[in-house]
Amino acid sequence: MDIGKLYHLEDGKLIVKVDYRFYDESPLNWWGELVPREYRRLEDGDGYVLELDDGRKGRCTLRKRVNRAVSGTPPLYHYQFKGRGQLE
Repeated sequence: MDIGKLYHLEDGKLIVKVDYRFYDESPLNWWGELVPREYRRLEDGDGYVLELDDGRKGRCTLRKRVNRAVSGTPPLYHYQFKGRGQLE
């Protein structure tokens, strides 16, 4: 997995560093999974910006993967991310 950063869309503040894996990237949309590197409460929905290890960024939505095992104490959940448009 690669290391990226997750930001709030509204104020641009860093929320948490994440381990992420891409499953598909096209000019129209992109998606994959991520796991926060430390415990943070993340709400499902829009309002996030994902920065990749190569410096590209894009707006995305998150959805908790409830069927994925959690790890650690406190738990580190797996999230699916989806973005639209090109990463810049």
